[in-house]
Parts: sequence; structure tokens; C-alpha cells
Amino acid sequence: MSNNKRSALGRGLSALLESAETDVTTRSSGANAPTPTGVVGSVAVIPLEQIEPNPFQPRTEFKPEELKELSQSIKEQGIIQPITVRKLGYDKYQIISGERRFRASKLAGLEAIPAYIRVANDQGMLEMALVENIQRQDLNPIDVAISYKRLIEECSLTQEQLSERVGKNRTTVTNFVRLLKLPPEIQAALRDNRITMGHARAILGVDDIGHQLLLFKEILEKQLSVRDVEERARQASGKRSQRESQSASGSGRSASQQQFEYEKIRKVLSSHFSAKVQLSHQSDGSGKITIPFGSDEDLNRILELLNY
Repeated sequence: MSNNKRSALGRGLSALLESAETDVTTRSSGANAPTPTGVVGSVAVIPLEQIEPNPFQPRTEFKPEELKELSQSIKEQGIIQPITVRKLGYDKYQIISGERRFRASKLAGLEAIPAYIRVANDQGMLEMALVENIQRQDLNPIDVAISYKRLIEECSLTQEQLSERVGKNRTTVTNFVRLLKLPPEIQAALRDNRITMGHARAILGVDDIGHQLLLFKEILEKQLSVRDVEERARQASGKRSQRESQSASGSGRSASQQQFEYEKIRKVLSSHFSAKVQLSHQSDGSGKITIPFGSDEDLNRILELLNY
């Protein structure tokens, strides 16, 4: 056994795979065999058929038109940035990051692609995939927030540890994660760039979901600026604090105040379900909410909103 092989033994699988002479997962062997290229720590050109997708891929949507554009660019310019893979065994690799480039390369008709080769266990691979995914410039805030949350929950990281991993301060991490507390409609609007991160953070200044939805609707209808939304959020919070203070002092609410509150709730529900919701209430606090629908399709739409 050569000195190189002896020195690599005892240092773990990663050390073995980082050496062309001790990498037992590379098929090339023999005195006249070419130097192995699929060695951990190197950049190698790997056949696409030897690469499989990442089961921990944080990105769930790949827009066909964007893949087509990237595919055309790859045809003309080639792969500028190698993908990152981990070595699974004999000429078998799994994507850590770069699945979009991998898919576009297939569309472009490439048979092989340059890749940086690493070793990672499943949790380490998930963490690497999420962190590298977060560094991309084209991610929307909700994708980033979901990736942060997965790192915290699935990789058992504190927000402080996460901020170090992604190179962001803790406040930035906290602000992204808080976005996932918004109602689904608002999250979808942020994801689709119908509102900005500034709008979303201003909406979070209102605790009540009903007020959040009303404010969101007003943003879309009136094209409110972030400053406008922040001012409305402050006013809404101030009014709520005042009402809570009155309730705590035993002053109670007048019939007209109660009616105003119920009407506001009815409007929020009508907006949420895109239907003329009816809300009736009795003096003892009981009541009934009626949500009309015009067809089976309309009913299914309402049931989806109810997560039924």
C-alpha cells in the first residue's frame, strides 16, 4: 500500500473520496487507466445520466419559460457556474444546488455538465442546499422565509446560528420568518410581487387578521405606498388599544359600536370569500354566518379557502 493511501486511511470517508488514489467509488483503475475526474473536492464534467435531483430541493417551482431562456443561454454560452453535487457511490451523484441549471442543460441537449463535488450526510446536505438556495438573488421573500424556517426547524438551528450561516443579521432573519404569520392571500401577493416586502412588514404591524386583510385590499385598490400602510397600521393599533382600554375599565360598547364591529367582520369575510356573506347576531352573543355560492365550482372554491 502506498504512503498516500496509508495516510488517508482512518480519516473517514470524506478523506478517502478526496484522493484520486483512494477514491473507491470511481470506476477507473489499472496502470493505464486515465486519472479519475469525479473526485470529491474537484470540479468535474459529469454525465447527466449519473446525476439525480435533490430530494431536499427548497425551490418547488421552475417556470417553463425561464428554463427555456436559460437553456438557450447554455446552448450559446455553456455552463458558466458549475452545479454542486454530492457523491453517492460508483459514478452516482446527487444535486446539492443548481437543479435549475441541471434541468436547463437537459433541455439544451447537453450530455454532461461541470459540477463541484462534495460529501454530505442528509442533514448536512439539506442545510447546504437551503443556505446556497438563499444566496440566490432571484428568490422571492416567501421562498427565503420558508428556507429560513426549514433551517431552524429541520436543522435545529437557532436564529443566531442561522444568521451566521447565511451572513445576515438576526433582525433580518426574524423579519423574514415573521412573513409566514401573514394570511395566505397576503403571502401569495408578496410571492407574486403584487406587494413589496415593505408593505408586508407594515401589515405585520397590525395584530388582527381582519384588519390585515382590509389593509391588504386597500393597498391593491389604492396603490398605497409603504409609508401610507405604516400610518394606517399605527392608527389601527391605536384604535384597538383604545377599545381594549375601554373594555378593561368596564365602560363596555354601545349598540352602534357593536354593529360597526359586526359590519366590519362581515366585510372582511365577504372580501376573503369573494361572496356576499351575511352575518346575523343576537343579544346573547349567538349568531349565524351565511356564505352563498352560485355553483358547485363556486362551492369548491370556498371550500379550498377553508382548507376543507
